[in-house]
Amino acid sequence: MPAPSATDRLIVALDMPTLEEAQRLIAQLGDSVHFYKVGLELLFAGGLDLARALKAERKKVFLDLKLLDIGNTVERAVANATELGVDFLTVHGHDLKTMRAAVAGRGSSKLKLLAVTVLTNLTADDLKQQGASASPAEMVLRRAELARESGFDGVISSGQEAGHIRETVGPGFLIVTPGIRLTGSTTDDQQRITTPDNAIKAGADYIVVGRPITQADDPKLAAETFVNHIREAQSQH
Repeated sequence: MPAPSATDRLIVALDMPTLEEAQRLIAQLGDSVHFYKVGLELLFAGGLDLARALKAERKKVFLDLKLLDIGNTVERAVANATELGVDFLTVHGHDLKTMRAAVAGRGSSKLKLLAVTVLTNLTADDLKQQGASASPAEMVLRRAELARESGFDGVISSGQEAGHIRETVGPGFLIVTPGIRLTGSTTDDQQRITTPDNAIKAGADYIVVGRPITQADDPKLAAETFVNHIREAQSQH
């Protein structure tokens, strides 16, 4: 399988409240973006219909649902998701039982399953509140290993952990990195951020960018800037 282009490695997060806003942004971005993420916010405002429409336009779609439930429910939910024809789907990577249920639901479809390791807005103190003594970096590695063992295609993790994951799991395992910001930009509510250059160099296959593009004065120019950073990192990698 050929390596994805710099444009294909940028996933724009459609984290906005209405379908109209998402459609307006997609029209603005045009051919500068090939891959979109539809998450929980947009899901309840027509997001699944938008996912179908994007696939009809030959775009790639990442359905970011972060599933976590009993195995039977996860398996059936994933089986239904395959009918949408989306490319990526997230499941919380807390345990083998949940992830193996997702793999069973995926069946023989081409859907790529990605385990959420530790959300990029969480710190060690947040994990302690959940009863975990491990640091975010330790938890990410542990869950990445579980994801690989379960038959998942990859993980979601911050760029700060991407290098360690790549060293641990080796090639052929997808690393998708949110929490991406350009040098000098605002961090918003993210805690473990990194630049697009550093994420790619560390081993990330795809980067997910939301507000730095969706809230930019010129979203298309912002997207092209991120693609250029990916391209430069690829040439040095």
